[in-house]
Amino acid sequence: MCAATKLPPMKVDDIRPSEAMADQAQAVQADIDWLGSRREAFVKVACPACQRDDPEYLYDKYAMSHQCCRHCGAQYVSPRPGEEMLGDFYRNSENYHYWAIHIFPKSAEARRRLLFRPRAEQTAALFADRALDNGTLIEIGAAHGLYCDEVRKLGLFSRIVAIEPTPDLAAECRRLGLETIEAPFEQADLEAEADVVANFEVIEHLFDPAAFLSWSRSLLKPGGFVFLTCPNVEGFETLLLGRDSDTVDHEHLNLFTPSSLELLAERSGFINIKVETPGELDVEIVQQALKDDRIDEGRLGPVLTRLLTSNDTGVAGGLQNLLADAGLSSHMRLVAQRPEQD
Repeated sequence: MCAATKLPPMKVDDIRPSEAMADQAQAVQADIDWLGSRREAFVKVACPACQRDDPEYLYDKYAMSHQCCRHCGAQYVSPRPGEEMLGDFYRNSENYHYWAIHIFPKSAEARRRLLFRPRAEQTAALFADRALDNGTLIEIGAAHGLYCDEVRKLGLFSRIVAIEPTPDLAAECRRLGLETIEAPFEQADLEAEADVVANFEVIEHLFDPAAFLSWSRSLLKPGGFVFLTCPNVEGFETLLLGRDSDTVDHEHLNLFTPSSLELLAERSGFINIKVETPGELDVEIVQQALKDDRIDEGRLGPVLTRLLTSNDTGVAGGLQNLLADAGLSSHMRLVAQRPEQD
């Protein structure tokens, strides 16, 4: 098993350089307007985690109505864009085009070093007891292909397939020499049984997460694993900032809690489910919100305010480690297994 790379703490500016983000707002607003102009065609859905239809209305933001499931605590958008509309949206998104042209080139190496190389090493560690050198990895929503590229460098799989529906991003995958399928996951033509199906920050964007997990399970060999990450709506940053959190945006239709994500995986036929919250940015994001007057001491309370405004960097680091260990980071990771026998 390879040793994990020891890295300095990740900062928001490492992966979202401020100079590259400066003109992003116009592209984001164009996407919001595109969706908002089609709101009459949105469709009502039940809770994506437990499928119960007993929501509590929370608020509207960016043309989206957010509900909270009274039974499992998942937060979700209903009504929402249908699958065909979402496909059109991601193919034509001005924000994704902006990322591909402006933000990614300035953050690619930092993302590779701080996000995707460690994630590839996590993959090696998670599945160290399984012989994967002759196996298959399928990543859904491969974006710029950096995770697949880093996994390939470790020699973990004999076949790696990147599924990416956005044309600019699929082109980046092909530029890296990856086997690339440019299509939404449900339209991907695959003749493969996978040892691992991976997806990172994908499930929150989907019309039907349960269908996606069931489809992922169907791709897996018996005993194979799904490995995914997504936001945790019960995390420190999302709980404190609520509607003002950047996690609540026009693309995130499904915001799970650790327990509701586990429930979704169970309903989709997985076993040996493990949910963790290894996030690194909660404290920095809330600190910045405090500096920007988007949150105040009245909302934080005196103890949290003192911790977040401490000049001792060890305090912030210690708080972030505590949040991760306690399942309270706003970044969530799930690993789950298809049974050896169905």
